[in-house]
Amino acid sequence: MAPSSVVVTIDKSSNISLVEVNDSDTSVFLEKQKTASTKQFSWTLLLKAHRVLSFFPWIAMGFSKTLVSVKKRIALADNGRDEVQYKERLIYRFIRVFLAISIISLCIEFVAYFQNWDLNFIHEFHPTEVMGLFHWSYMGWVSFRAEYIAPSIMMLSQFCVVLFMIQSLDRFILGLGCFWIKFRNIKPTIDGEAYDIEDASSFPMVLVQIPMCNEREVYQQSIASACQLDWPKDRILIQVLDDSSDELLQILIRNEVNIWSEKGVNIIYRHRFIRTGYKAGNLHSAMSCDYVKNYEFVAILDADFQPNPDFLQLTVPHFQGKPDVGLVQARWSFVNKDENLLTRLQNINLCFHFEVEQQVNSHFLSFFGFNGTAGVWRIKALEESGGWLERTTVEDMDIAVRAHLNGWKFIYLNDVKVLCELPESYEAYKKQQHRWHSGPMQLFRLCLPAILKSKISKWKKANLIFLFFLLRKLILPFYSFTLFCVILPLTMFIPEAELPIWVICYVPVTMSILNILPAPKAFPFLMPYLLFENTMSVTKFNAMVSGLFQLGSAYEWVVTKKTGRSSESDLLAFAERESKSFNEDKIQRRLSESGLEMLGKLKEQEAPVQPKKKNRIYRKELALAFLLLTAATRSLLSAHGIHFYFLLFQGLSFLVVGLDLIGEQVA
Repeated sequence: MAPSSVVVTIDKSSNISLVEVNDSDTSVFLEKQKTASTKQFSWTLLLKAHRVLSFFPWIAMGFSKTLVSVKKRIALADNGRDEVQYKERLIYRFIRVFLAISIISLCIEFVAYFQNWDLNFIHEFHPTEVMGLFHWSYMGWVSFRAEYIAPSIMMLSQFCVVLFMIQSLDRFILGLGCFWIKFRNIKPTIDGEAYDIEDASSFPMVLVQIPMCNEREVYQQSIASACQLDWPKDRILIQVLDDSSDELLQILIRNEVNIWSEKGVNIIYRHRFIRTGYKAGNLHSAMSCDYVKNYEFVAILDADFQPNPDFLQLTVPHFQGKPDVGLVQARWSFVNKDENLLTRLQNINLCFHFEVEQQVNSHFLSFFGFNGTAGVWRIKALEESGGWLERTTVEDMDIAVRAHLNGWKFIYLNDVKVLCELPESYEAYKKQQHRWHSGPMQLFRLCLPAILKSKISKWKKANLIFLFFLLRKLILPFYSFTLFCVILPLTMFIPEAELPIWVICYVPVTMSILNILPAPKAFPFLMPYLLFENTMSVTKFNAMVSGLFQLGSAYEWVVTKKTGRSSESDLLAFAERESKSFNEDKIQRRLSESGLEMLGKLKEQEAPVQPKKKNRIYRKELALAFLLLTAATRSLLSAHGIHFYFLLFQGLSFLVVGLDLIGEQVA
């Protein structure tokens, strides 16, 4: 019988022994195999243990660094006057009281937990079961909350859940509409013949307006982009509407306008001495000029918007053969969408707004909210709708609603994109969102009588009142804040009114996936997006309430801070400009009487001494963070599972935002 295996043992080069084994089950083979397996298993365990042990110092180091960052942030944060004012507001007071009650309740629940009392189950108990006064008080509280408090909480939660489902259904229907548009490849078409390039008179007269206010970082690139628009020079006029309060900045902007004017561009500079009405007042003043009657269309571009040269070529022709079209709106595209986590999350929201909401409403209703910029208006539509009014902080939505009530139709072009900037700091983003959510409620109060009396169809009236205003501007921030920031933590202390898992998990995740579809590259940020949207609900709810009840903060207008990030088109524009010394010589010639003095001021202005910036502490968000973390601790005692994880991560999200650790960080 041939040997089944051979074991070779080499002790020395001169001493070789061969052991012949006829059976693999012999004792020699088994002993060798067992020894090798034991050594391999030991080394594997040691390797895994080393990896596990090395993971703990990494966690400890990260945790310690986080604590140090939080400590520094609290010590060095700039709280500002606005945050002091929050203490005086009703919502902040409510959150503080709610937090205090939650902490007291949590302490009581801890005692009950360690005494092995049932925290959730309600049953009849006999006096003989009572183990002291404290136990009797606790059982009385459990019976009281189950009989009197839980029913009212359940009614409120069911009401919010119904609103939540209606809003989710609205989002789902919008998604189906967008899918239908994509599936059928539906796009706005141009009627009539194209403009004759050789005949400039075939092009309509277009007015381009660039409203700005203290836009130091972006005024050059916005003016350069507008001056490079591909349109006959004698058929276009660019108005730079400067509301800046900085006199030296006014000179810089005026100088920039003069540079392009000397290149042959038809451009003028306007500055108001009485700067009332914010942007609406600025645009209203510009439209009152006598020469405006010579123009048929007006394109509006905010200071940070950088249109491509073919912007007018792609938008203005859509007015041909459509005398009832009053607005053509282009899509926004963001030059800094990947700058930080905050800009990525904003990009998800705005991609859904433009890709789904604007496109679907344009195709099926011929109406949507004007985005305030990157759009072209028929001047006749503006005039017949009453022009720009200064009564709200959302003048763009105001004019769009009034034009819709007068029968004008709107066209949205999803394929025409205009570059702009997203706010990179949470402070700037929060102020922007406050204005965007308080203004619509102001407008709703003012426009409701006009909507009811208008001659548009009942279906359009219902869409304007119930969908455009109530559902998307009022109900959304109301249920988002009430359901996830108030009712959910409250139900942890009143488990009889506990929310079902599908309300806090399945439906929100599904809706977040739907919202993120227009920006598929952002799928890794699905969970941060869901948590951040709930975190922003407190700001949006506060803004909605202030706008609805005409509180003081509803009239605040803060220009969104820009960073002036350049795109490739901006770099090309700047490459064509004269050298720095040549510009200085031109300033000296224009201001010959005090040229040297003014030049010195401009040089100082190039590197101004800015006050030291600091990240801020947001007390309202921090209070909600501690409230949710307290509720998460209570949920852990009852082993709620999904509820615990949701409250934990949502509380951490509020903590990150409250410490201003999201967005732009100041060293």
